[in-house]
Amino acid sequence: MNILIVGAGGREHALAWKISRSPLLTKLFIAPGNGGTALLGTNIAIRDDDIEGLTAFARDNRVDLVVAGPELPLVLGLKEALDAVNIPCFGPCAFAAQLEGSKAFAKNMMRETGVPTADFRVFDSYDSALEYVRAHPLPMVIKADGLAAGKGVVIAQTMAEAEGALKDMMLDRVFGDAGLTVVVEEALVGEEASFLAFCDGTTVVPMPSLQDHKRIGDNDTGLNTGGMGAYSPAPVLPEDRYAAMADLAIRPITTHLAAIGQPFKGVLYAGLMMTGKGPMVLEYNVRFGDPECQPLMARLKSDLVEIMLACVHGELDPSKVVYHKETSCCVVLAAKGYPQSYPKGMVIEGIDEAEKVEGVSVFQAGTKLLDGRTVSSGGRVLGVTALGADLEQARERAYEAVARISFENSYYRTDIAVKGLRRTQ
Repeated sequence: MNILIVGAGGREHALAWKISRSPLLTKLFIAPGNGGTALLGTNIAIRDDDIEGLTAFARDNRVDLVVAGPELPLVLGLKEALDAVNIPCFGPCAFAAQLEGSKAFAKNMMRETGVPTADFRVFDSYDSALEYVRAHPLPMVIKADGLAAGKGVVIAQTMAEAEGALKDMMLDRVFGDAGLTVVVEEALVGEEASFLAFCDGTTVVPMPSLQDHKRIGDNDTGLNTGGMGAYSPAPVLPEDRYAAMADLAIRPITTHLAAIGQPFKGVLYAGLMMTGKGPMVLEYNVRFGDPECQPLMARLKSDLVEIMLACVHGELDPSKVVYHKETSCCVVLAAKGYPQSYPKGMVIEGIDEAEKVEGVSVFQAGTKLLDGRTVSSGGRVLGVTALGADLEQARERAYEAVARISFENSYYRTDIAVKGLRRTQ
């Protein structure tokens, strides 16, 4: 089979790493890819939002399966474009992709299907939103409705922060059209967990739980990022609760979408808050997370290509989705200054040495190959991912490998998986 992965981050390198191990694979293409994917297949200079270009390439190169990494191409209708030329796409249709593309769409569907979530209101008028915010208690969460690269969420602790967020989103349009509509919701208190599932339109197969680390600084301080590390499984969501969590957070959505003729095929990701009143869904993603994909791929024992084909064809068999028992931990190395302005072009040394640590794979994100050397090209640069017999060993191996890598102006959190360790101890 010829397979095309769409995207350029650490998630796409992890997918390429896993797919490259499938006996079903003939040729692997990644558009646009990065320095890591270039070692596993052929990078193609097509942007992930160029639906016409991606479709034409897939058609002309006899691609048998397209795997959507990020959400943007799905929201823009990649699946529909590929359907028109009879090429299967692992990822949902544009209608279902609104679960991530529109916060208001997702919240309204949660309300309609009975999925537990924070109380909320949707506004497309700045004056109405401001009046509502001023009349309600703090803290509160203000979200840009559309895609904002993971940055369109403000947890306002003061009225000045809340009013500033509304002004930024709705008047100053710092997120462009994404902030013309906003969702204002109550702030939930608890510990977060990530819960993903493979879906084939009717069947749902949960993946092992994870915990992501969104804030840039240790102890969950500083600005929100795309994710500074993740580990699996997360003790806050143990395996004996996966089935119940699928019934609570995933199946109501997939059942509803199937009933209205928009079956969800691909990965549905529920971001959860484990509150004192029980689990609540914060948001949905319609693809693998980044960096959550990295620890999941490290643990996945089954052939990913077989699973993806089963999802596409409506033939998903839970018994064919098997994971290693080991725990996995991913630590992200970023460029200092991320998620704001940061330098690029730093030469990266030590990846080979890091991968000599038992159980370690280094997934490249913001990298490119330049004159035979790997250099940084983005904010999140590497995802150092380790398997271990338990969380403590996986974490130790990941940080041992991190210590072997060097590039100028590098930065990483030192407390990835500490919450999980506290729970296990």
